[in-house]
Amino acid sequence: MTTVEKNLVQTEEVSGLEGKVVVVTGSSKGIGAVIAKELAKQGAKVVVNYNSSAAGAEKVVGEIEELGGSAIAVKANVSNHEDAKSLIEQAIAQFGKVDILVNNAGITRDKTFKKMDEKSWNEVIDTNLNSVYHTTSAVINSMLEQKYGRIINVSSVVGQAGAFGQTNYSATKAGIIGFTKSLALETAKNGITVNSVCPGYILTEMTAEIPENVMEAIVSRIPMKRMGSTQEIAEAVIFLAKADYITGQCINVNGGVYM
Repeated sequence: MTTVEKNLVQTEEVSGLEGKVVVVTGSSKGIGAVIAKELAKQGAKVVVNYNSSAAGAEKVVGEIEELGGSAIAVKANVSNHEDAKSLIEQAIAQFGKVDILVNNAGITRDKTFKKMDEKSWNEVIDTNLNSVYHTTSAVINSMLEQKYGRIINVSSVVGQAGAFGQTNYSATKAGIIGFTKSLALETAKNGITVNSVCPGYILTEMTAEIPENVMEAIVSRIPMKRMGSTQEIAEAVIFLAKADYITGQCINVNGGVYM
């Protein structure tokens, strides 16, 4: 068997998610909850992370278990370094390892910059960007030791194109893209891939509350003339979780609103 053939065999062996252990931050609701459930359907054991919504997290765990999957809920404020470290430690204690980390936790505190106070800035930076450092730093050594890992960071079209009233949010999501590319360079030789997904305008509980006239204006800007679904974001995450020769990339799931 040639070296190329051996590499292809190894790639086939790791392409599935059966038995993989995944941590999804901020997965008690919205996009994170769907990502957690869809990864479980692929055979992964899932750690559902939450900060305040215990009921939501337990609901996600229950739905995964009803499908025959394995999951636990872990409370952790991932904007706090020690909480993030504890999250990873609990995942390893329960399942023995972490193969996949999905950094999904995020909040918004929208204001024009001239009205933005320090609290609104720092809360978004801490939750959206610093959390990516905290969780990744907690898991990276174990991934390096096992010579395998998938780190998938949820960024946003706003991190690429900007958005009115979202300088704080945009800064975090752009920072995630830079983080992704730099860490991918550092870990590529160790069997670890680092990628990001950039959702566009997605139908969630939050966007469902947008007034109809505002929603129509948003959709009119999207070349595909519709909002995206949380399922479509989860499919991109699954693709990256299975991929072996893709790293440092940003997968846009936005209906063409930013190219």
